[in-house]
Amino acid sequence: MNLFTDIRALVLDTLTAMQNAGALPAGLDFANVAVEPPRDAAHGDMATNAAMVLAKPAGAKPRDIAEALAARLSDDPRVETADVAGPGFLNLRLSATLWHDVARAALNTGADFGRSDMGQGAKVNVEYVSANPTGPLHVGHTRGAVFGDALASLLDFVGYVVTREYYINDGGAQVDVLARSVYLRYLEAHGQEVAFEDGTYPGDYLIDVGKALKAEVGDAYVGQPEDVWLQEIRDYATEAMMELIRADLAALGVEMDEFYSEKSLYGTGRIEAALADLEAKGLIYEGVLEPPKGKKPEDWEPREQTLFKSTEHGDDVDRPVKKSDGAWTYFAPDIAYHYDKVSRGFDALIDVFGADHGGYVKRMKAAVSALSDGRVPLDIKLTQLVKLYKNGEPFKMSKRAGTFVTLRDVVDAVGKDVTRFHMLTRKNDAPLDFDFDKVLEQSKDNPVFYVQYANARVNSVLRKAAEAGIKVDDATLAAADLSTLTDEAQLSVAKKIAEWPRLVEIAGRTNEPHRVAFYLYDLASELHALWNRGNDNHALRFLDEDNPAASQAKIALARAVTVVISAGLGILGVTPAEEMR
Repeated sequence: MNLFTDIRALVLDTLTAMQNAGALPAGLDFANVAVEPPRDAAHGDMATNAAMVLAKPAGAKPRDIAEALAARLSDDPRVETADVAGPGFLNLRLSATLWHDVARAALNTGADFGRSDMGQGAKVNVEYVSANPTGPLHVGHTRGAVFGDALASLLDFVGYVVTREYYINDGGAQVDVLARSVYLRYLEAHGQEVAFEDGTYPGDYLIDVGKALKAEVGDAYVGQPEDVWLQEIRDYATEAMMELIRADLAALGVEMDEFYSEKSLYGTGRIEAALADLEAKGLIYEGVLEPPKGKKPEDWEPREQTLFKSTEHGDDVDRPVKKSDGAWTYFAPDIAYHYDKVSRGFDALIDVFGADHGGYVKRMKAAVSALSDGRVPLDIKLTQLVKLYKNGEPFKMSKRAGTFVTLRDVVDAVGKDVTRFHMLTRKNDAPLDFDFDKVLEQSKDNPVFYVQYANARVNSVLRKAAEAGIKVDDATLAAADLSTLTDEAQLSVAKKIAEWPRLVEIAGRTNEPHRVAFYLYDLASELHALWNRGNDNHALRFLDEDNPAASQAKIALARAVTVVISAGLGILGVTPAEEMR
Protein backbone atom coordinates (compact mmCIF):
# COMPACT_ATOMS: atom_id res chain seq x y z
CA MET A 1 0.00 0.00 0.00
CA ASN A 2 1.47 3.33 -1.12
CA LEU A 3 -0.92 6.00 0.09
CA PHE A 4 0.88 8.74 -1.83
CA THR A 5 0.42 6.79 -5.05
CA ASP A 6 -3.25 6.25 -4.20
CA ILE A 7 -3.92 9.94 -3.56
CA ARG A 8 -1.98 10.95 -6.69
CA ALA A 9 -4.23 8.57 -8.64
CA LEU A 10 -7.23 10.30 -7.06
CA VAL A 11 -5.88 13.69 -8.13
CA LEU A 12 -5.25 12.51 -11.69
CA ASP A 13 -8.71 10.92 -11.92
CA THR A 14 -10.22 14.18 -10.73
CA LEU A 15 -8.24 16.19 -13.29
CA THR A 16 -9.45 13.82 -16.01
CA ALA A 17 -13.03 14.33 -14.82
CA MET A 18 -12.48 18.09 -15.04
CA GLN A 19 -11.31 17.65 -18.63
CA ASN A 20 -14.37 15.58 -19.46
CA ALA A 21 -16.57 18.29 -17.96
CA GLY A 22 -14.82 21.01 -19.97
CA ALA A 23 -13.26 22.63 -16.92
CA LEU A 24 -9.80 21.83 -18.28
CA PRO A 25 -8.67 21.49 -21.90
CA ALA A 26 -7.96 18.05 -23.33
CA GLY A 27 -4.45 16.82 -24.03
CA LEU A 28 -2.78 18.04 -20.86
CA ASP A 29 0.31 16.15 -19.71
CA PHE A 30 -0.04 15.05 -16.07
CA ALA A 31 3.46 13.53 -15.80
CA ASN A 32 4.78 16.31 -13.55
CA VAL A 33 1.79 16.36 -11.22
CA ALA A 34 3.14 15.33 -7.81
CA VAL A 35 1.64 14.46 -4.45
CA GLU A 36 4.06 14.71 -1.55
CA PRO A 37 4.31 15.69 2.10
CA PRO A 38 3.95 19.46 2.57
CA ARG A 39 7.03 21.37 3.67
CA ASP A 40 5.21 22.32 6.86
CA ALA A 41 3.22 19.48 8.45
CA ALA A 42 0.86 22.09 9.94
CA HIS A 43 -0.48 22.75 6.44
CA GLY A 44 -1.88 19.27 5.96
CA ASP A 45 -1.08 15.65 5.25
CA MET A 46 -0.26 15.89 1.55
CA ALA A 47 0.20 18.62 -1.03
CA THR A 48 -0.12 18.66 -4.81
CA ASN A 49 1.40 21.00 -7.37
CA ALA A 50 -1.21 20.10 -9.99
CA ALA A 51 -2.53 23.62 -10.51
CA MET A 52 0.96 25.10 -10.72
CA VAL A 53 2.25 22.74 -13.43
CA LEU A 54 -0.99 22.74 -15.48
CA ALA A 55 -1.77 26.47 -15.43
CA LYS A 56 0.39 27.51 -18.39
CA PRO A 57 -0.56 24.67 -20.79
CA ALA A 58 -4.21 25.06 -19.70
CA GLY A 59 -4.13 28.82 -20.24
CA ALA A 60 -5.62 29.44 -16.79
CA LYS A 61 -4.64 30.95 -13.47
CA PRO A 62 -3.14 28.40 -11.05
CA ARG A 63 -5.41 29.46 -8.23
CA ASP A 64 -8.54 29.03 -10.36
CA ILE A 65 -7.51 25.46 -11.22
CA ALA A 66 -6.61 24.76 -7.59
CA GLU A 67 -9.97 25.98 -6.29
CA ALA A 68 -11.90 23.90 -8.82
CA LEU A 69 -9.77 20.85 -8.04
CA ALA A 70 -10.21 21.40 -4.29
CA ALA A 71 -13.99 21.50 -4.61
CA ARG A 72 -14.06 18.15 -6.40
CA LEU A 73 -11.52 16.46 -4.12
CA SER A 74 -13.48 17.51 -1.03
CA ASP A 75 -16.35 15.31 -2.21
CA ASP A 76 -14.16 12.19 -1.84
CA PRO A 77 -14.57 10.50 1.59
CA ARG A 78 -10.80 10.05 1.83
CA VAL A 79 -10.27 13.82 1.85
CA GLU A 80 -11.35 15.78 4.92
CA THR A 81 -10.24 19.18 3.66
CA ALA A 82 -8.62 20.61 0.52
CA ASP A 83 -7.20 24.10 0.99
CA VAL A 84 -5.59 26.33 -1.61
CA ALA A 85 -2.37 28.00 -0.49
CA GLY A 86 -0.32 30.78 -2.06
CA PRO A 87 -0.54 31.08 -5.82
CA GLY A 88 -2.09 27.65 -6.30
CA PHE A 89 -0.67 24.86 -4.17
CA LEU A 90 -3.27 22.53 -2.77
CA ASN A 91 -2.97 21.09 0.75
CA LEU A 92 -4.98 18.02 1.67
CA ARG A 93 -6.01 16.62 5.04
CA LEU A 94 -6.97 12.99 4.90
CA SER A 95 -9.42 10.87 6.85
CA ALA A 96 -7.98 9.17 9.94
CA THR A 97 -9.30 5.89 8.51
CA LEU A 98 -6.59 6.01 5.85
CA TRP A 99 -3.84 6.18 8.47
CA HIS A 100 -5.40 3.25 10.31
CA ASP A 101 -5.44 1.35 7.01
CA VAL A 102 -1.71 2.00 6.57
CA ALA A 103 -0.91 0.41 9.95
CA ARG A 104 -3.16 -2.52 9.13
CA ALA A 105 -1.50 -2.94 5.71
CA ALA A 106 1.93 -3.08 7.36
CA LEU A 107 0.74 -5.86 9.66
CA ASN A 108 -0.91 -7.82 6.86
CA THR A 109 2.01 -7.45 4.45
CA GLY A 110 4.81 -7.95 6.97
CA ALA A 111 8.39 -7.85 5.70
CA ASP A 112 7.21 -7.02 2.17
CA PHE A 113 5.44 -3.82 3.21
CA GLY A 114 6.86 -1.07 1.02
CA ARG A 115 8.30 -3.43 -1.58
CA SER A 116 7.90 -2.09 -5.08
CA ASP A 117 7.96 -3.29 -8.68
CA MET A 118 9.50 0.02 -9.77
CA GLY A 119 12.54 -1.77 -11.20
CA GLN A 120 10.38 -4.05 -13.37
CA GLY A 121 12.98 -6.82 -13.11
CA ALA A 122 15.70 -4.81 -14.85
CA LYS A 123 19.20 -6.27 -14.37
CA VAL A 124 21.61 -4.04 -12.45
CA ASN A 125 25.29 -4.68 -11.74
CA VAL A 126 26.57 -3.02 -8.56
CA GLU A 127 30.35 -3.11 -8.33
CA TYR A 128 31.83 -2.11 -4.99
CA VAL A 129 34.87 -2.49 -2.74
CA SER A 130 37.14 -3.72 -5.59
CA ALA A 131 40.22 -3.10 -3.46
CA ASN A 132 43.72 -4.04 -4.56
CA PRO A 133 44.38 -7.55 -3.22
CA THR A 134 47.49 -6.41 -1.38
CA GLY A 135 46.26 -6.44 2.20
CA PRO A 136 43.27 -6.33 4.52
CA LEU A 137 40.45 -3.90 3.83
CA HIS A 138 40.78 -0.53 5.55
CA VAL A 139 38.14 1.77 7.00
CA GLY A 140 37.65 3.57 3.67
CA HIS A 141 36.82 0.24 2.04
CA THR A 142 34.41 -0.36 4.92
CA ARG A 143 32.31 2.62 3.95
CA GLY A 144 32.28 1.63 0.29
CA ALA A 145 31.39 -1.95 1.18
CA VAL A 146 28.49 -0.93 3.41
CA PHE A 147 27.20 1.65 0.95
CA GLY A 148 27.41 -0.71 -2.03
CA ASP A 149 25.82 -3.60 -0.17
CA ALA A 150 22.95 -1.48 1.17
CA LEU A 151 22.40 0.00 -2.29
CA ALA A 152 22.21 -3.49 -3.78
CA SER A 153 19.64 -4.53 -1.16
CA LEU A 154 17.66 -1.34 -1.73
CA LEU A 155 17.48 -1.93 -5.47
CA ASP A 156 16.38 -5.52 -4.88
CA PHE A 157 13.64 -4.20 -2.56
CA VAL A 158 12.26 -1.93 -5.29
CA GLY A 159 12.14 -4.58 -7.99
CA TYR A 160 15.53 -4.82 -9.70
CA VAL A 161 17.49 -8.02 -10.28
CA VAL A 162 20.85 -7.19 -8.71
CA THR A 163 24.32 -8.66 -9.13
CA ARG A 164 26.86 -7.74 -6.46
CA GLU A 165 30.34 -7.71 -7.97
CA TYR A 166 33.93 -7.28 -6.81
CA TYR A 167 36.58 -6.40 -9.40
CA ILE A 168 39.90 -7.90 -8.31
CA ASN A 169 42.68 -5.50 -9.28
CA ASP A 170 45.22 -8.26 -9.75
CA GLY A 171 46.68 -7.17 -13.08
CA GLY A 172 48.90 -4.28 -12.07
CA ALA A 173 52.39 -3.69 -10.70
CA GLN A 174 51.10 -3.50 -7.11
CA VAL A 175 50.64 -7.27 -7.12
CA ASP A 176 54.32 -7.69 -8.01
CA VAL A 177 55.10 -5.56 -4.95
CA LEU A 178 52.88 -7.86 -2.89
CA ALA A 179 54.78 -10.90 -4.18
CA ARG A 180 58.12 -9.35 -3.25
CA SER A 181 56.78 -8.47 0.22
CA VAL A 182 55.57 -12.04 0.75
CA TYR A 183 58.94 -13.31 -0.41
CA LEU A 184 60.59 -11.27 2.35
CA ARG A 185 58.23 -12.82 4.92
CA TYR A 186 59.01 -16.22 3.41
CA LEU A 187 62.73 -15.62 3.92
CA GLU A 188 61.95 -14.37 7.43
CA ALA A 189 60.13 -17.65 8.11
CA HIS A 190 63.39 -19.36 7.21
CA GLY A 191 65.18 -17.37 9.91
CA GLN A 192 66.73 -14.73 7.68
CA GLU A 193 66.98 -11.04 8.57
CA VAL A 194 65.01 -8.95 6.07
CA ALA A 195 64.45 -5.24 5.47
CA PHE A 196 61.24 -3.77 4.11
CA GLU A 197 62.26 -0.95 1.82
CA ASP A 198 60.00 1.81 0.56
CA GLY A 199 57.44 0.43 -1.85
CA THR A 200 56.96 -2.88 -0.04
CA TYR A 201 54.18 -3.87 2.37
CA PRO A 202 55.52 -4.24 5.93
CA GLY A 203 52.23 -5.13 7.65
CA ASP A 204 52.16 -8.05 10.06
CA TYR A 205 49.31 -9.64 8.08
CA LEU A 206 51.89 -11.10 5.67
CA ILE A 207 53.79 -12.98 8.37
CA ASP A 208 51.37 -15.92 8.29
CA VAL A 209 51.38 -15.89 4.49
CA GLY A 210 55.15 -16.23 4.47
CA LYS A 211 54.97 -19.10 6.95
CA ALA A 212 52.26 -20.85 4.93
CA LEU A 213 54.33 -20.49 1.77
CA LYS A 214 57.31 -22.04 3.54
CA ALA A 215 55.13 -24.96 4.66
CA GLU A 216 54.01 -25.50 1.07
CA VAL A 217 57.26 -25.16 -0.91
CA GLY A 218 59.95 -25.58 1.74
CA ASP A 219 63.19 -23.83 0.76
CA ALA A 220 62.59 -24.09 -2.99
CA TYR A 221 62.68 -20.31 -3.47
CA VAL A 222 65.40 -19.42 -0.97
CA GLY A 223 68.28 -17.71 -2.74
CA GLN A 224 66.57 -17.97 -6.12
CA PRO A 225 66.38 -15.04 -8.55
CA GLU A 226 63.09 -13.19 -8.91
CA ASP A 227 62.21 -14.63 -12.29
CA VAL A 228 62.03 -18.08 -10.67
CA TRP A 229 59.47 -17.28 -8.01
CA LEU A 230 57.72 -13.98 -8.86
CA GLN A 231 54.76 -15.34 -10.84
CA GLU A 232 54.16 -18.28 -8.50
CA ILE A 233 54.30 -16.17 -5.35
CA ARG A 234 52.21 -13.49 -7.02
CA ASP A 235 49.39 -15.99 -7.62
CA TYR A 236 49.80 -17.54 -4.17
CA ALA A 237 49.80 -14.18 -2.40
CA THR A 238 46.83 -12.85 -4.37
CA GLU A 239 44.72 -15.84 -3.41
CA ALA A 240 45.83 -15.53 0.23
CA MET A 241 44.83 -11.86 0.27
CA MET A 242 41.50 -12.59 -1.37
CA GLU A 243 40.78 -15.18 1.34
CA LEU A 244 41.53 -12.48 3.90
CA ILE A 245 39.33 -9.96 2.09
CA ARG A 246 36.46 -12.44 1.80
CA ALA A 247 36.71 -13.09 5.53
CA ASP A 248 36.69 -9.34 6.24
CA LEU A 249 33.62 -8.87 4.05
CA ALA A 250 31.88 -11.77 5.78
CA ALA A 251 32.56 -10.15 9.17
CA LEU A 252 30.77 -7.07 7.82
CA GLY A 253 27.89 -9.15 6.46
CA VAL A 254 28.81 -8.61 2.81
CA GLU A 255 28.51 -11.48 0.35
CA MET A 256 29.39 -10.97 -3.30
CA ASP A 257 27.76 -12.75 -6.23
CA GLU A 258 30.76 -12.36 -8.51
CA PHE A 259 34.52 -11.85 -8.18
CA TYR A 260 35.95 -10.70 -11.50
CA SER A 261 39.71 -10.85 -12.07
CA GLU A 262 41.43 -8.01 -13.92
CA LYS A 263 44.20 -10.46 -14.81
CA SER A 264 41.69 -12.48 -16.84
CA LEU A 265 41.53 -9.59 -19.32
CA TYR A 266 45.20 -9.79 -20.26
CA GLY A 267 46.40 -12.14 -22.96
CA THR A 268 42.87 -13.32 -23.70
CA GLY A 269 41.92 -10.83 -26.40
CA ARG A 270 39.27 -9.17 -24.25
CA ILE A 271 40.97 -5.78 -24.17
CA GLU A 272 41.55 -5.93 -27.91
CA ALA A 273 37.89 -6.87 -28.51
CA ALA A 274 36.60 -3.94 -26.49
CA LEU A 275 38.84 -1.46 -28.30
CA ALA A 276 37.92 -3.03 -31.64
CA ASP A 277 34.28 -2.29 -30.84
CA LEU A 278 35.13 1.35 -30.20
CA GLU A 279 37.32 1.50 -33.31
CA ALA A 280 34.46 0.19 -35.44
CA LYS A 281 32.45 3.15 -34.16
CA GLY A 282 35.17 5.58 -35.22
CA LEU A 283 36.20 6.34 -31.65
CA ILE A 284 39.83 5.13 -31.67
CA TYR A 285 42.61 7.12 -33.34
CA GLU A 286 46.32 7.87 -33.17
CA GLY A 287 47.15 11.31 -31.90
CA VAL A 288 48.98 13.58 -29.48
CA LEU A 289 47.06 15.18 -26.65
CA GLU A 290 47.53 18.80 -25.70
CA PRO A 291 49.67 19.26 -22.57
CA PRO A 292 47.30 19.35 -19.57
CA LYS A 293 47.05 22.42 -17.40
CA GLY A 294 48.38 22.05 -13.89
CA LYS A 295 49.42 18.59 -12.72
CA LYS A 296 50.14 16.15 -15.54
CA PRO A 297 48.16 12.89 -15.39
CA GLU A 298 50.23 9.72 -15.32
CA ASP A 299 48.94 8.59 -18.71
CA TRP A 300 49.89 11.77 -20.61
CA GLU A 301 52.75 11.61 -23.10
CA PRO A 302 54.12 14.35 -25.39
CA ARG A 303 54.09 11.88 -28.29
CA GLU A 304 51.62 9.94 -30.41
CA GLN A 305 49.42 7.46 -28.56
CA THR A 306 46.32 5.41 -29.25
CA LEU A 307 43.41 7.52 -28.01
CA PHE A 308 39.72 6.99 -27.25
CA LYS A 309 37.54 9.83 -28.52
CA SER A 310 35.76 10.12 -25.17
CA THR A 311 34.84 13.77 -25.78
CA GLU A 312 32.13 12.52 -28.14
CA HIS A 313 30.45 10.97 -25.09
CA GLY A 314 30.69 13.80 -22.58
CA ASP A 315 34.30 13.71 -21.38
CA ASP A 316 36.50 16.81 -21.12
CA VAL A 317 39.43 15.40 -23.12
CA ASP A 318 40.16 12.30 -25.15
CA ARG A 319 41.86 9.51 -23.20
CA PRO A 320 44.89 7.32 -23.97
CA VAL A 321 44.27 3.58 -24.13
CA LYS A 322 47.74 2.51 -25.33
CA LYS A 323 51.07 4.14 -24.64
CA SER A 324 53.63 4.99 -27.30
CA ASP A 325 55.61 1.87 -26.31
CA GLY A 326 52.60 -0.36 -27.00
CA ALA A 327 51.68 -1.00 -23.35
CA TRP A 328 48.09 -0.62 -22.20
CA THR A 329 47.18 2.35 -20.03
CA TYR A 330 45.28 1.75 -16.78
CA PHE A 331 42.11 2.79 -18.60
CA ALA A 332 42.25 0.06 -21.27
CA PRO A 333 41.43 -2.95 -19.02
CA ASP A 334 38.72 -0.90 -17.30
CA ILE A 335 37.12 -0.34 -20.69
CA ALA A 336 37.33 -4.07 -21.38
CA TYR A 337 35.83 -4.90 -17.98
CA HIS A 338 32.84 -2.64 -18.56
CA TYR A 339 32.51 -3.98 -22.11
CA ASP A 340 32.12 -7.38 -20.50
CA LYS A 341 29.43 -6.01 -18.17
CA VAL A 342 27.52 -4.56 -21.10
CA SER A 343 27.92 -7.85 -22.99
CA ARG A 344 26.45 -9.74 -20.04
CA GLY A 345 23.16 -7.97 -20.64
CA PHE A 346 22.88 -5.64 -17.68
CA ASP A 347 20.33 -2.86 -18.09
CA ALA A 348 22.20 -0.50 -15.77
CA LEU A 349 25.60 -0.34 -14.12
CA ILE A 350 26.62 1.21 -10.80
CA ASP A 351 30.23 1.62 -9.70
CA VAL A 352 31.10 2.59 -6.13
CA PHE A 353 34.48 4.33 -6.03
CA GLY A 354 36.52 6.00 -3.33
CA ALA A 355 36.70 9.79 -3.39
CA ASP A 356 40.21 9.63 -4.88
CA HIS A 357 38.71 8.26 -8.11
CA GLY A 358 36.68 11.38 -8.86
CA GLY A 359 38.77 12.12 -11.95
CA TYR A 360 37.79 8.77 -13.40
CA VAL A 361 34.05 9.42 -13.51
CA LYS A 362 33.64 11.19 -16.85
CA ARG A 363 35.95 8.90 -18.80
CA MET A 364 34.29 5.77 -17.45
CA LYS A 365 30.81 7.08 -18.21
CA ALA A 366 31.98 8.01 -21.70
CA ALA A 367 33.31 4.50 -22.25
CA VAL A 368 30.09 2.78 -21.19
CA SER A 369 28.02 5.21 -23.24
CA ALA A 370 30.13 4.43 -26.30
CA LEU A 371 30.24 0.67 -25.73
CA SER A 372 26.47 0.41 -25.23
CA ASP A 373 25.47 3.06 -27.80
CA GLY A 374 23.96 5.04 -24.95
CA ARG A 375 21.66 2.18 -24.00
CA VAL A 376 23.16 1.26 -20.61
CA PRO A 377 23.43 4.02 -18.01
CA LEU A 378 26.39 4.04 -15.62
CA ASP A 379 26.02 5.74 -12.25
CA ILE A 380 29.25 6.24 -10.32
CA LYS A 381 28.94 6.85 -6.60
CA LEU A 382 31.93 8.27 -4.75
CA THR A 383 32.33 7.55 -1.04
CA GLN A 384 34.12 10.24 0.92
CA LEU A 385 36.70 9.75 3.65
CA VAL A 386 36.01 8.39 7.13
CA LYS A 387 37.71 10.11 10.06
CA LEU A 388 38.14 7.87 13.08
CA TYR A 389 38.08 9.10 16.67
CA LYS A 390 38.30 7.54 20.12
CA ASN A 391 37.81 9.54 23.31
CA GLY A 392 37.61 12.62 21.12
CA GLU A 393 41.08 12.05 19.68
CA PRO A 394 42.04 10.79 16.21
CA PHE A 395 42.33 7.01 16.26
CA LYS A 396 45.85 5.71 15.69
CA MET A 397 46.97 3.38 12.97
CA SER A 398 46.76 -0.39 13.14
CA LYS A 399 50.01 -2.20 13.88
CA ARG A 400 48.70 -5.24 12.07
CA ALA A 401 48.12 -3.35 8.85
CA GLY A 402 51.19 -1.20 9.21
CA THR A 403 49.71 1.92 7.63
CA PHE A 404 45.96 2.08 8.26
CA VAL A 405 42.99 1.09 10.42
CA THR A 406 41.43 -2.09 9.08
CA LEU A 407 37.82 -3.01 8.53
CA ARG A 408 38.26 -5.77 11.09
CA ASP A 409 39.55 -3.25 13.66
CA VAL A 410 36.29 -1.35 13.34
CA VAL A 411 33.97 -4.38 13.36
CA ASP A 412 35.79 -5.97 16.30
CA ALA A 413 35.49 -2.72 18.26
CA VAL A 414 31.79 -1.94 17.81
CA GLY A 415 30.19 -4.86 15.93
CA LYS A 416 28.81 -5.34 12.44
CA ASP A 417 25.42 -3.72 13.01
CA VAL A 418 26.72 -0.51 14.55
CA THR A 419 29.40 -0.24 11.87
CA ARG A 420 26.94 -0.67 9.02
CA PHE A 421 24.27 1.67 10.33
CA HIS A 422 26.68 4.46 11.24
CA MET A 423 28.39 4.27 7.85
CA LEU A 424 25.01 5.21 6.33
CA THR A 425 24.23 8.17 8.60
CA ARG A 426 25.74 10.55 6.04
CA LYS A 427 25.26 10.78 2.30
CA ASN A 428 27.99 8.84 0.50
CA ASP A 429 29.71 11.94 -0.92
CA ALA A 430 29.92 13.72 2.45
CA PRO A 431 32.81 13.11 4.91
CA LEU A 432 31.95 10.89 7.87
CA ASP A 433 33.22 11.05 11.45
CA PHE A 434 33.29 7.70 13.23
CA ASP A 435 33.82 8.03 16.98
CA PHE A 436 34.16 4.62 18.62
CA ASP A 437 32.65 5.94 21.86
CA LYS A 438 29.75 7.92 20.41
CA VAL A 439 28.53 5.13 18.12
CA LEU A 440 28.00 2.98 21.24
CA GLU A 441 26.44 5.77 23.28
CA GLN A 442 22.90 5.10 24.47
CA SER A 443 21.27 8.42 23.65
CA LYS A 444 18.98 10.13 21.17
CA ASP A 445 22.06 11.62 19.53
CA ASN A 446 23.15 8.16 18.43
CA PRO A 447 20.91 7.08 15.51
CA VAL A 448 21.98 3.44 15.78
CA PHE A 449 20.87 3.17 19.39
CA TYR A 450 17.73 5.27 18.91
CA VAL A 451 16.35 3.08 16.12
CA GLN A 452 17.27 -0.18 17.83
CA TYR A 453 15.79 1.07 21.11
CA ALA A 454 12.47 1.77 19.40
CA ASN A 455 12.38 -1.79 18.07
CA ALA A 456 13.34 -3.22 21.47
CA ARG A 457 10.71 -1.12 23.28
CA VAL A 458 7.93 -2.45 21.09
CA ASN A 459 9.13 -6.01 21.52
CA SER A 460 9.07 -5.56 25.29
CA VAL A 461 5.42 -4.46 25.03
CA LEU A 462 4.60 -7.51 22.91
CA ARG A 463 6.20 -9.81 25.49
CA LYS A 464 4.39 -8.19 28.42
CA ALA A 465 1.06 -8.25 26.61
CA ALA A 466 1.47 -11.94 25.82
CA GLU A 467 2.32 -12.62 29.48
CA ALA A 468 -0.90 -10.80 30.43
CA GLY A 469 -2.89 -13.10 28.16
CA ILE A 470 -3.53 -10.53 25.42
CA LYS A 471 -3.22 -11.93 21.90
CA VAL A 472 -0.68 -9.93 19.92
CA ASP A 473 0.05 -12.00 16.84
CA ASP A 474 0.02 -9.95 13.64
CA ALA A 475 -3.25 -11.41 12.35
CA THR A 476 -5.06 -10.52 15.58
CA LEU A 477 -3.56 -7.04 15.70
CA ALA A 478 -4.46 -6.39 12.04
CA ALA A 479 -8.09 -7.27 12.83
CA ALA A 480 -8.24 -4.95 15.85
CA ASP A 481 -10.51 -1.90 15.89
CA LEU A 482 -8.05 0.90 15.13
CA SER A 483 -10.69 3.65 15.09
CA THR A 484 -9.78 4.40 18.70
CA LEU A 485 -6.38 5.72 17.52
CA THR A 486 -7.33 9.38 17.31
CA ASP A 487 -4.64 11.20 19.29
CA GLU A 488 -2.40 13.38 17.14
CA ALA A 489 0.70 11.59 18.42
CA GLN A 490 -0.77 8.25 17.34
CA LEU A 491 -1.72 9.60 13.93
CA SER A 492 1.76 11.11 13.53
CA VAL A 493 3.23 7.63 13.91
CA ALA A 494 0.83 6.22 11.31
CA LYS A 495 1.59 9.08 8.93
CA LYS A 496 5.31 8.41 9.20
CA ILE A 497 4.69 4.70 8.47
CA ALA A 498 2.74 5.78 5.36
CA GLU A 499 5.84 7.56 4.04
CA TRP A 500 7.87 4.33 3.90
CA PRO A 501 6.75 3.00 0.46
CA ARG A 502 7.28 6.43 -1.10
CA LEU A 503 10.62 6.97 0.65
CA VAL A 504 12.05 3.63 -0.40
CA GLU A 505 11.17 4.27 -4.06
CA ILE A 506 12.82 7.69 -3.95
CA ALA A 507 15.93 6.16 -2.37
CA GLY A 508 15.99 3.47 -5.06
CA ARG A 509 15.49 5.97 -7.85
CA THR A 510 18.38 8.16 -6.64
CA ASN A 511 20.66 5.29 -5.51
CA GLU A 512 20.81 6.78 -2.01
CA PRO A 513 20.47 4.18 0.77
CA HIS A 514 21.31 6.79 3.43
CA ARG A 515 17.73 8.03 3.01
CA VAL A 516 16.58 4.78 4.64
CA ALA A 517 18.77 5.38 7.69
CA PHE A 518 17.49 8.96 7.99
CA TYR A 519 13.89 7.81 7.70
CA LEU A 520 14.30 5.09 10.33
CA TYR A 521 15.61 7.68 12.78
CA ASP A 522 12.56 9.88 12.13
CA LEU A 523 10.19 6.92 12.52
CA ALA A 524 11.88 5.92 15.78
CA SER A 525 11.54 9.51 17.00
CA GLU A 526 7.78 9.42 16.39
CA LEU A 527 7.49 6.15 18.31
CA HIS A 528 9.55 7.45 21.23
CA ALA A 529 7.51 10.67 21.32
CA LEU A 530 4.28 8.67 21.55
CA TRP A 531 5.81 6.46 24.23
CA ASN A 532 6.80 9.51 26.27
CA ARG A 533 3.30 11.00 25.89
CA GLY A 534 2.05 7.84 27.56
CA ASN A 535 4.06 8.72 30.68
CA ASP A 536 1.72 11.67 31.23
CA ASN A 537 -1.45 10.34 29.60
CA HIS A 538 -2.41 6.83 30.72
CA ALA A 539 -4.79 6.45 27.77
CA LEU A 540 -1.82 6.54 25.40
CA ARG A 541 0.13 3.77 27.08
CA PHE A 542 0.41 0.79 24.79
CA LEU A 543 -0.50 -1.80 27.39
CA ASP A 544 -3.60 -1.63 29.58
CA GLU A 545 -4.20 -5.06 31.06
CA ASP A 546 -7.76 -4.09 32.03
CA ASN A 547 -8.68 -3.18 28.45
CA PRO A 548 -7.39 -5.80 25.98
CA ALA A 549 -9.22 -4.35 22.96
CA ALA A 550 -7.77 -0.87 23.42
CA SER A 551 -4.35 -2.39 24.08
CA GLN A 552 -4.50 -4.40 20.86
CA ALA A 553 -5.27 -1.28 18.81
CA LYS A 554 -2.36 0.67 20.30
CA ILE A 555 0.00 -2.29 20.11
CA ALA A 556 -1.03 -2.81 16.46
CA LEU A 557 0.31 0.66 15.70
CA ALA A 558 3.54 0.00 17.57
CA ARG A 559 4.00 -3.38 15.92
CA ALA A 560 3.52 -1.74 12.50
CA VAL A 561 6.47 0.49 13.37
CA THR A 562 8.70 -2.53 13.96
CA VAL A 563 7.57 -4.08 10.68
CA VAL A 564 8.96 -1.03 8.89
CA ILE A 565 12.05 -0.82 11.09
CA SER A 566 12.84 -4.46 10.36
CA ALA A 567 12.40 -3.91 6.62
CA GLY A 568 14.56 -0.80 6.67
CA LEU A 569 17.29 -2.39 8.78
CA GLY A 570 17.18 -5.38 6.45
CA ILE A 571 18.06 -3.08 3.56
CA LEU A 572 20.92 -1.61 5.59
CA GLY A 573 22.12 -5.10 6.53
CA VAL A 574 21.49 -4.56 10.24
CA THR A 575 19.87 -7.09 12.58
CA PRO A 576 16.93 -5.59 14.55
CA ALA A 577 17.45 -5.62 18.32
CA GLU A 578 14.89 -7.68 20.23
CA GLU A 579 16.05 -6.15 23.50
CA MET A 580 18.68 -3.69 24.66
CA ARG A 581 21.38 -4.66 27.12
